[in-house]
Amino acid sequence: MKYSDNIKPISYLKAHAAEIAKSLNELREPMVITQNGEARMVVQDIKSYEQTQETLALLKILALGNQEVARGETLDAAEAFARLRRGDEAQ
Repeated sequence: MKYSDNIKPISYLKAHAAEIAKSLNELREPMVITQNGEARMVVQDIKSYEQTQETLALLKILALGNQEVARGETLDAAEAFARLRRGDEAQ
């Protein structure tokens, strides 16, 4: 979906808030709101927002893991499973 397909002025948001909320929930596509001809905000349904936040959290975890690998802070599988069996805390 291209964001440029769903752009509305802030006056439209003010006048049609309930209609916009219904459309966002049904279509699950964000809407760009402009003010004085410039993009000022993006409005989206809550499910899409939550999904985006979960995706960002997973990406952060992956990035942290990649940083640990780059620093050599890794265990081989045998040691990792041995620690799990012993109940050792993460180090």
